[in-house]
Amino acid sequence: MGITFLDIEVANPANPEVAQSLEFLVDSGAVYSVVPAPILERLGIKPLSQHTFRLSDGTRIVRRKGAAVFRYLTCVGVADVIFGEQDDITLLGVSTLNALGLSLNPLKRELTELPMVLA
Repeated sequence: MGITFLDIEVANPANPEVAQSLEFLVDSGAVYSVVPAPILERLGIKPLSQHTFRLSDGTRIVRRKGAAVFRYLTCVGVADVIFGEQDDITLLGVSTLNALGLSLNPLKRELTELPMVLA
């Protein structure tokens, strides 16, 4: 499998016109997206809660979580976002992909539309 990076816009749901474009590592194995805390704070996004996460090496970390608008081409969605700290990578997780109506094809390293089913 290859590594996929994409430029995605992030905005505050209360003021979606003000956005910042960031390069994300797309990781369909990650649940949440991670954005550097200073960027989220500059956009006026406030943390709503705090959670403990376990890293792949077993280490536990605590991070703040809020909500953000994500835009990729014509796709727009709102998803939980983790306030990244120093040395955290800017990451696009599966909950954001789902909110955008997209999935990652890891072999082609591209995003494809998810079928939208209301059931």
